[in-house]
Amino acid sequence: MPSLTVLATTAVPDHVRGALTRWMIEPTPGLYVGTLSARVRDELWTVIAASVSDGAAVLIHPAANEQGYALRTAGERRRIPVDFDGLTLVALRPDQYQELANPA
Repeated sequence: MPSLTVLATTAVPDHVRGALTRWMIEPTPGLYVGTLSARVRDELWTVIAASVSDGAAVLIHPAANEQGYALRTAGERRRIPVDFDGLTLVALRPDQYQELANPA
């Protein structure tokens, strides 16, 4: 059954953006929203994760868990999802946290 899917991208190649706009709308640059089946969503994510290169991507879709959604990431990001007793929380990378705590 198709479900709402949200995908945010940063600095991905143009061919990835083109592939995404075939299945989803882009209401603002780098943000894609669509109603996709699990198969299409997983195939798109496979292509995105393999070709993100220096960019980054975050996929949010419904899941049968306490939060009601799942989060997937690809590429280098400052924020990383962390599983905390079944809940997905977002943490800053330790090296980034040190820079924020001790500004020069």
